[in-house]
Amino acid sequence: MLAVKDQPADFQLPPHNEAALEWLREAKNADSAMVLAVGASALTTGAVIPAGLLLFAWAYKPLVRIEKIARLEKLTYLLLEEFKSKGIQVFPVLKIDDKNPIDLFVRFPGKTHLFISIRSKGESEIVYNEAKEVLQVRRKKNRLGTWEPCPLVELADYKSWFDKNRDKFLMSSREAQKTPTAKVLVLWPPTKASPNHNEHLYTEIGNMKVLVLKRKGSAFVISESEVIEFVRNWLGKYE
Repeated sequence: MLAVKDQPADFQLPPHNEAALEWLREAKNADSAMVLAVGASALTTGAVIPAGLLLFAWAYKPLVRIEKIARLEKLTYLLLEEFKSKGIQVFPVLKIDDKNPIDLFVRFPGKTHLFISIRSKGESEIVYNEAKEVLQVRRKKNRLGTWEPCPLVELADYKSWFDKNRDKFLMSSREAQKTPTAKVLVLWPPTKASPNHNEHLYTEIGNMKVLVLKRKGSAFVISESEVIEFVRNWLGKYE
């Protein structure tokens, strides 16, 4: 068992588990109410919608913020349902410096950590360019574009941030750096990984065949529907 720091009497972990799940639900409901209110006001009064709220006004187009919160809520709920008896701690939306927040930091104390990024690029396939070690997005008409900011680099930056900010989680340097860690990119439908990657880019985690991509370390790439199975198999390695 890795060493754990003594806990100060006034120490509080960042919001996690049920408290974080409730916060996500409240945030989703608040955003949904704003969308409806702004849209209804514009339709009934002809009012000009402020530019910052324009993307929330029409329910016919993707509502990025609400969709993001809903995805975080779904995965947080499923992870707690499946692994609460295993002592799981799920920390959603950890803000780091000037970068995109960590979507989910998952901790099984004394066993393993997972950094999870949830990403979607719409109706597209994700392709890994081995020569350049970059992710590319293939859309209609087979056009390829580089994915920026690169989720693989973001995941590596998250781990670096975590090692420097371990005190927020009351961890020793040894626990933060030596605990087995998985960096995971979750592709949310309809985005999917290309099925045509070279065989050597895959590995087996339990009974799963998983795409492993390298840039500033290694990251697993899975679909939304595989998250629980992946975490179950990954955790099984360290129990």
